[in-house]
Amino acid sequence: MFIHNFKYAFKTLFKNRMLIFWTFAFPIILGTLFNMAFSNIENSEKLDIINIAIINNDDFENNEAFKTSFEELSDENNEDRLFNTQYTTEEKAKELLDNGEIVGYMKLKEDKPILTFTTSGINETIFKYVTEEIEQTSDIIKNLSETEIQKQITSGNYNINYEEIYNKVIELAKEDEVKLKNISNSNLSYIMIEFYALIAMTCLYGGMLSMISINQTLANMSNKGKRIAVSPTKKGTIILSSLLASYIAQLMELAILFVYTLFVLKVDYGDNTCLIILLAMIGSFAGLTLGTFVGTLFKTNENAKTGILIALTMFWCYLSGMMGITMKYVVDKNVPIINKINPASMITDGLYSLYYYDTFDRYWFNIISLLIFAFVLMLISFFSLRRQKYDSI
Repeated sequence: MFIHNFKYAFKTLFKNRMLIFWTFAFPIILGTLFNMAFSNIENSEKLDIINIAIINNDDFENNEAFKTSFEELSDENNEDRLFNTQYTTEEKAKELLDNGEIVGYMKLKEDKPILTFTTSGINETIFKYVTEEIEQTSDIIKNLSETEIQKQITSGNYNINYEEIYNKVIELAKEDEVKLKNISNSNLSYIMIEFYALIAMTCLYGGMLSMISINQTLANMSNKGKRIAVSPTKKGTIILSSLLASYIAQLMELAILFVYTLFVLKVDYGDNTCLIILLAMIGSFAGLTLGTFVGTLFKTNENAKTGILIALTMFWCYLSGMMGITMKYVVDKNVPIINKINPASMITDGLYSLYYYDTFDRYWFNIISLLIFAFVLMLISFFSLRRQKYDSI
């Protein structure tokens, strides 16, 4: 029965022309438009050494993590150099920014970085991400130092050698430190940012496949659902086979998109194509659970459910930077919790991390976040399905 329903659900999905357009054709059309719109920018916006300024106040001078990191990343003898840094006053930094001599400047206030930009783009995004990673490393050093001091006090040693503790903590921090790649000669462009967002959108649009499949199993949504409700076949078997059919169809959709962008549009996904595909597969699973969630929780007709799903997907993609990377920065700066629970942002952030960092910590963090997101929605959908009852069929 499982195989029979799987085949039936799979065929039913491909008979829905509107569904095929939104899930298969629309991402390809959008990718083609991205390529046409941003291909010229790609050739003119290659990344060079980035001009920035640092406000040289007491907070910065007393923060070894920020001070050492920016000195190293600005060292002319460092082959991984990212920045051309000017250490100056806030008034001078504002003047440099207004004159277009720097992309932005950073001011430390109580060990928290405050970034100032007048425009948005690749260089501004890199400056932001580097600052975030240094801040995380600074927090690691601070926490390790406090822990080490507390250990010595607990053991009865009040004659604390702070220099020894500092050196020990630095060594420990280096084990967890995220080392940034040399991307000054790379060519991550606007077009790649848009294609990363396109992958996220495609993953979430796959939720329409699962939503349609779930509707076919609900007695109040289809004739097939009515037959399932009165048949001896286990409802769980029907639902699982339908969702598997949806997931296979979604993977086919992603495969077509990747083949088209790789071989027709000549998009260069870099050296981590396998990890990108893995992230897309996990993201598609999250999209699948989103469609299941909408299909089971909202008691309305199929067109309304489709509208809700498209609205959610486009809203999340907008916040993740699909319509402009500035929005992602604004959300991260002012309401960071939103993008922590935004599946589109998890996918794009995971893709960015493969490009920006030598380690995969941030990548796996986003993978785990997507799995948690999917698990929570699946759990809610499961309980919603179990509680559904009908007065008559």
